[in-house]
Amino acid sequence: MTGSLQRTQAGPGGRYDVFHTDCPARAMVDHVTSRWGIWVLISLRTNDLRFYELRESIQGISEKMLAQTLRALVQDGLVWRKVEPTTPPQVTYGLTEFGRHVGEPLTELFNRITLGLSALGAR
Repeated sequence: MTGSLQRTQAGPGGRYDVFHTDCPARAMVDHVTSRWGIWVLISLRTNDLRFYELRESIQGISEKMLAQTLRALVQDGLVWRKVEPTTPPQVTYGLTEFGRHVGEPLTELFNRITLGLSALGAR
């Protein structure tokens, strides 16, 4: 039983064993690399956005999937959520410092793909 607990906690060098099914880092990687998680992080890379603005910026995402994805990313500490007490409430989302750190390589990947497709003549 102790072996299982050791795998889910940060080990030497402060790293988690992401190959273990109970590892919290593994769940976060799943959220970030989910179908919609990566698009939310990329959409928030330059501006804080309200829920409807995020929905408009990510074509094809349903309100339900956006809400679920945002809930997971907020819980993981990658995205912050601010509710304005208006009628109806205005909810704004943005990247935390950790979210920006995690999003940097995703933005780089996004840029490499879009530039590479441009160079190939966008088949």
